[in-house]
Amino acid sequence: MGNRLCKGRISRSKRRPMCFIHNQASPSHIGIRTVGVDKYCNFSTDSDLCISIVTWNMNGQVSLEDLAEIFGSNREFDLLVVGLQEAPPCPRNKVATLLSAALDETHALIGKVMMQSLQLYLFGPKDAASFIYEMKVDKRSFGGCGGIIGRKKGAVAIRVNYKGIRMVFISCHLSAHGRNVEERNSQCRHIARSLFSKFWNPYSRPSHITIWLGDLNYRLQGIETYPARNLIEKDLHRRLHSKDQLLQEAGRGQIFNGFCEGTLTFKPTYKYNKGSSSYDTSHKVRVPAWTDRILFKIEDENKVEATLHSYESVDEIYGSDHKPVKAHLCLRSTSSSLNKTQF
Repeated sequence: MGNRLCKGRISRSKRRPMCFIHNQASPSHIGIRTVGVDKYCNFSTDSDLCISIVTWNMNGQVSLEDLAEIFGSNREFDLLVVGLQEAPPCPRNKVATLLSAALDETHALIGKVMMQSLQLYLFGPKDAASFIYEMKVDKRSFGGCGGIIGRKKGAVAIRVNYKGIRMVFISCHLSAHGRNVEERNSQCRHIARSLFSKFWNPYSRPSHITIWLGDLNYRLQGIETYPARNLIEKDLHRRLHSKDQLLQEAGRGQIFNGFCEGTLTFKPTYKYNKGSSSYDTSHKVRVPAWTDRILFKIEDENKVEATLHSYESVDEIYGSDHKPVKAHLCLRSTSSSLNKTQF
């Protein structure tokens, strides 16, 4: 299982313990490592911790039916991480209520952090509380979204020690439009430097794994909309990988150095006509893009290894102009001395 080799150490400065993204290119930069998927997961025996991860730009819409479709009936995971962007401004936290209703039989809400439309939820088994040794949340804002009140750009994050495995989950919504590549790069670096800085402890241990998800808003570079759509219609969207801004910028050493991502075997997840499976037919006829992504990085390769068991979009959801993206990631401890009390 070659994807288990997807590991990388971080270089932590004394002042910025969370800075796991390189600010500039270096001779040793490796960019984002594309990993394969080991589709078979023996949930009960092969791993210490299985995590299902979902990211979805909801475009202000939500329904219990859509959420139930996304999660499905197979609940063979320990933790569920749900990152939402452009979540609707529902009273009394209706989104959390619907999420809990969709998962009620198997999992319960154990952590959340919200910044208006940018939301992150963590679900675990009913007895999860006995396995949580520490949990903290943080957020960073970049302001509104095109003048639409309540639609935030920025990042929300949860840091948790669960069963002795220290994890950081970051859900973000970065600046839109293909031309704003450097702005997105800068936002990624700012998020990495500043999250959890107020909790910094010089004696604390780094996380074992960081999982970054969200609407990163990186687009396709150097191709027009109709040539791109023709490749997608012919199931040749793999030829678009070289046009992907996220992979390009990571390859230049600007962002996400040493992170891993599953192969983009699914179609670009943006932008669809709401209520259909057709790409944008407005006057803008936007170029399709993989704006919605899930990446991960092993921070301590001597303690934990990761196996990716799925990375896919949920094409049967039509309520938004984005398709949700899911990943199934399992972790296994390679050390018998994981410290379960110190984050």
